[in-house]
Amino acid sequence: MDKINAEKWLEELIDQYQNLIFSVCYRMTTDYFAAQDLTQETFLSAYRSREQFDGTNEKGWLCRIATNKCIDYVREAERRMVPTEDETIDGYAANGREPEREVLEREIQDHLEESCRSLKPPYDEIAYLYFCKEQKPADIAAAKGQNLKSIQTQIYRAREILKGIYREELQIGSVKEKRA
Repeated sequence: MDKINAEKWLEELIDQYQNLIFSVCYRMTTDYFAAQDLTQETFLSAYRSREQFDGTNEKGWLCRIATNKCIDYVREAERRMVPTEDETIDGYAANGREPEREVLEREIQDHLEESCRSLKPPYDEIAYLYFCKEQKPADIAAAKGQNLKSIQTQIYRAREILKGIYREELQIGSVKEKRA
């Protein structure tokens, strides 16, 4: 196709499909000005690659070019977007992951592990496996090669000791609050 015929062909494409291509670009980007630019880019790409076009289904070919241009545009826009502090925090909340809550849960878990480890044997290991690792008494008994009833008794005693530790900490904390 010579240059004059190619330019005439491009004009015909633009006249016939400009509204369709703009519509496709606008739906995919929801940005009026970006859709205008992408429409122009679509026709320029079609003009540049006219030699590879087989001459059938101009509409489908142009729509495919426009769709690919829009996908590239949206991906690039996502890469350029830097979240603000509020968006980051809102993102955590939307995902059910609030930073403060995660920190508090981690502190509570660490304190529980420390309290379990502070118990005297055999309660330290049993409490850690049961309360921190959330293993079932039957699994603990099987792993340790002990009677299930013995493990259940040790879990009960470890729970009572831990309750005492936490009660004592609460009392100390409330005394400190009264002094302050």
